[in-house]
Amino acid sequence: MALDLTQHPCFNDSARHKFGRLHLPVAPACNIQCNFCNRKYDCANESRPGVTSLVLNPAQALDYLAKALAKAPHITVAGIAGPGDPFANGPATMETLRLVRARFPQLLLCVATNGLELAPYAAELARLEVSHVSVTVNAVDPAIGAKINPWVRFNGRVYHGEEAALLLHQRQVEGITALKQAGVTVKANCVVVKGVNDRHVEAVGRALAALEVDVLNPIALYPAEGAVFTQENAPDACDMVRVKAGLTGVLPLMSHCARCRADAAGLLGQDDPKLGELMRESAAASLTPLRVRTRVAVASMEGLLVNEGLGRARRFLVYELREGAPALVAERPAPAMGGGDQRWKEIASLLSDCGLLLAGEAGPRPSQVLADHGLDVMSVEGLISQLLPLALAGGDLAPYIKRSFSCSTGCGGGKQGCA
Repeated sequence: MALDLTQHPCFNDSARHKFGRLHLPVAPACNIQCNFCNRKYDCANESRPGVTSLVLNPAQALDYLAKALAKAPHITVAGIAGPGDPFANGPATMETLRLVRARFPQLLLCVATNGLELAPYAAELARLEVSHVSVTVNAVDPAIGAKINPWVRFNGRVYHGEEAALLLHQRQVEGITALKQAGVTVKANCVVVKGVNDRHVEAVGRALAALEVDVLNPIALYPAEGAVFTQENAPDACDMVRVKAGLTGVLPLMSHCARCRADAAGLLGQDDPKLGELMRESAAASLTPLRVRTRVAVASMEGLLVNEGLGRARRFLVYELREGAPALVAERPAPAMGGGDQRWKEIASLLSDCGLLLAGEAGPRPSQVLADHGLDVMSVEGLISQLLPLALAGGDLAPYIKRSFSCSTGCGGGKQGCA
């Protein structure tokens, strides 16, 4: 089914009075600190990013979306925009997108992120036909960026000051580049902070234009109670006219942003309180997070046995049921060996359409990282022809599980295994 991109109210000004969007608040954790943000309280009358009344799990989000679409068929977009960062909550975000795409193939899907942990998910976002991703880029100069984002948390480490700002921008560039290579439309948001980056926005725009970003959305700072930046840092109308004038001919500009909440529901600027009631109903339901499992991946040396260790795997075979029998549908080259957790995240993205990975050996760390990103791993041994029917049908694989694990290279070796 071809998606009608003209029905996205945020990316098409003429659509915003006819078509609505529904934000699914499934991503509470955040990985950066913004000096304009305070997520400690919720006001029903306040419309700004980072605010939500409730947080849902993926199954609750799907239930809520189904109810909302029945009541409001004019909703054409399902988005994830927090209340934290979607990719600081990668497993929940991607599981929600998988469930929504499987249930509602006609919907437009979009995500809003700070970009720090975006890159590993770009390929799967494209496969799920996430048509639009918004990335907030407030600075390209680390000295300015450090005034806006005093710290970021990445791969278990907290970075501060200009080191944090430089890392954030580098990761944003990687993520945007990966999205554009995959054919995903990218909107960049830039929060304009008077006295901090208001004279820097043109440089941001030119850097984003070089990355082939599709549209830029300069947003005037919304002073949040308790945040570092105050009303003094909020640009007025004249300031924003000057900022936008400096961007003339640099990038197309968005001019109708509603600074939506993480649980926004309805037309832009006209959230529907009745849909909020449906969200509360779904949040109260005891719905177990679901997992779509229609395919199984295999690590094999020769294509006959499940006998390849995960750390040494150079390819993965992907199977699904066709007419009641397992069928090989893809052979995918594995990411380069080494690299620690990054490799396991890339494997999870590579095999995002699979619910299970069978390998000859898999250490505890890669198994955990893959599981966190929605891909269960089992260390088994046996013929693929014996194991696949059980795996695809949800049968008992216990007799085939390998009871011990040994690393062939050692933790201090050439990083070919689990390091």
